[in-house]
Amino acid sequence: MAKAKRKRKPLAKASAVDKNLTTAMEKLTIALTDGEKAAAERGKTNKKLTATIKRLNKRKQSLTKRKKNAAARVKKDPSGDNKKKLRTLTKDLNTTKKDLDKARKQKKPNAEELKALKALNKRAKAYATAIAKADKQLNKKPRRRSKRAA
Repeated sequence: MAKAKRKRKPLAKASAVDKNLTTAMEKLTIALTDGEKAAAERGKTNKKLTATIKRLNKRKQSLTKRKKNAAARVKKDPSGDNKKKLRTLTKDLNTTKKDLDKARKQKKPNAEELKALKALNKRAKAYATAIAKADKQLNKKPRRRSKRAA
């Protein structure tokens, strides 16, 4: 039982290694800039959605209060005018609830994506700074050794 001979990979050349390092650095910088842009955009969207949710919550509270008062008014005096006001308030309240649910559904995945983007940006920034420090250290000129008197 003879062992099958493995084919050896040819050794990498300096130019190929340099090219790979250069492209890796370029990809890292591209990832960092794209990630920052995406995080900024998601952040803006998140702020808008937060403001919308806050506004709709306030509207919902006031409409609920007004509906309660209108229902009490209808109980006291079931006139057509009071019933009409109650119906319009109910419609407005239902519309507001639908809009609020829609905004909440949009915000959740956006917030999760923003959180992930921020974590990845932090990681990419750490890699970039570490590589920059290493490059700086490697590109230093060697110090001259002083001759010591014996």
